[in-house]
Amino acid sequence: MKPPGSFRIARRGRRFEFGTDLPFPLDHRVQRIVESLRSQIQDSDSEHRLRVRKVFADPEEIYRVELEVPSLCYQRVTLLDRDALEELMEIDEVRNLVSDREAAN
Repeated sequence: MKPPGSFRIARRGRRFEFGTDLPFPLDHRVQRIVESLRSQIQDSDSEHRLRVRKVFADPEEIYRVELEVPSLCYQRVTLLDRDALEELMEIDEVRNLVSDREAAN
């Protein structure tokens, strides 16, 4: 007899391999993340800060995008590759926020 409060943990026999058996392709996921970031930047009524920093150069360029809204005590950090960052920067509002920040430094 098992003591009360002990539960059997069900485990799947097969292993998950990255890139296979995904419910949607990774390109769609990246697209949704970029669209979500873009909408948060555009829809924010309050003052917000946007910072973009290069984290890795090799083997692939990876950028850290930080969105901070102090009035809501909210911070979002997202890692993007070069292509996703360029797609995010297509919007004038985002590009202006990043260029204003770089001009201040």
